[in-house]
Order: sequence, then structure tokens, then C-alpha cells
Amino acid sequence: MINSQSIKNLIAKVDGVQIVAAVKQRTISEINALKNFGIGSVGENRVQDLLVKYEATKDLNWHFIGNLQTNKVKYIVDKVQLIQSVDRENLAIEIQKQCEKRNILMPVLVEVNLDEDSKGGVRADELQVLLKFITTLPNLKLQGLMFIPPIDAPEEIYKQIKEIYETHKSEFNLKILSCGMSDDYEIAIKYGANMIRPGSILFNTKRGENK
Repeated sequence: MINSQSIKNLIAKVDGVQIVAAVKQRTISEINALKNFGIGSVGENRVQDLLVKYEATKDLNWHFIGNLQTNKVKYIVDKVQLIQSVDRENLAIEIQKQCEKRNILMPVLVEVNLDEDSKGGVRADELQVLLKFITTLPNLKLQGLMFIPPIDAPEEIYKQIKEIYETHKSEFNLKILSCGMSDDYEIAIKYGANMIRPGSILFNTKRGENK
């Protein structure tokens, strides 16, 4: 169920920051209801779930925000406006291959891993190489970076995120810093995030069910 007041409060706080609603485990009716509040972009973590929801919600801008397997790329490249979780060269190559077939230019973000326990993301010390590689692929348009800070991360982590983004921003013409979910969007914005991915705060769900 949509939490109308929380959504209104969130929108009032984040003027100028793009909201991409994380809709993992949300119903089609809940997803479509977001449009009533002016939220037009949604993100899904799982390819299969995105495919199930897409036909009934395709007037929304879909982002893919989860770990993406190379064999699943072909199912989503004609459905999403942004892939936020590119984290390795072979994934970038497969996106290039599938987009070239369809004559699609795919905007992408590179996911950076600052948490050793995280399943996805490129290490910060390997980021430069991956960014350069992506710029050689004609059907990929590098737009920025995506981060998933550890739960209850200290403020120092967000400072580090900002530093990494600023270090590469000019060289690669980065425009998007996607960081911050329901529990940490305010501190993420403080340190430069211009795109956030809230989930549970938009819905009447318990903490942790959908961030």
C-alpha cells in the first residue's frame, strides 16, 4: 500500500533530486499509484520481476538496479532507460552486443563496491579502468556512478563516495551520482547524490522489507 504522507514529505525534502522508486516485491497497482505523486521512474532488482511488471507499467521509466547476469541482458535492454549496476567488462560487452542488435543507445551507471560483503560493484581501485573501457563501447552512454553503502555506514563512507565521484566526474563527463535509499537518502544528498532509490519509505512496509 502506498504511504501518501511519506511520499509527500520525501518529495518536499529532495527538490531537484531524481527519485527512482525501488519496487522490489511491490504490486503493479502500487507501482502505478506512484504516478499520482509525480514519481515517474522505478527500479527493479530482478530481471524476472521486471518482465512480469513491465507490460502493465511501461509508461513509467524503468531502471535496472540489481546484480545483472550477462545471460539476462537480452531481456531488458529494450525495456529500461538506465542500467545502474554495470560492474565488469564482460557485462558491458554483453550490453553492447544486445544494444547493437537493436540499434539502442543504453545509458549506464557503474556500480562501485565499498563493502567487501557486497555481491556487486567494481572496486574503487579498479574503477578508472572500467570507466575507460565503457567509453570505447559505442552503444553504451556512461552517465555516472551508483553506490550501495553498507547498512548504518558512517558519514566517512559518504565523504569517500563524493570524493570518488568528483575524482572521475570531469574526465568522464559524469552527470549522475545514484546513492541513498529509504534510510540514508538525506546523508547521501548531503554528499552530492542527485539520484536516490527509496523503497520502504514510499510504502506501508516494515523497515528492511523494501529499502
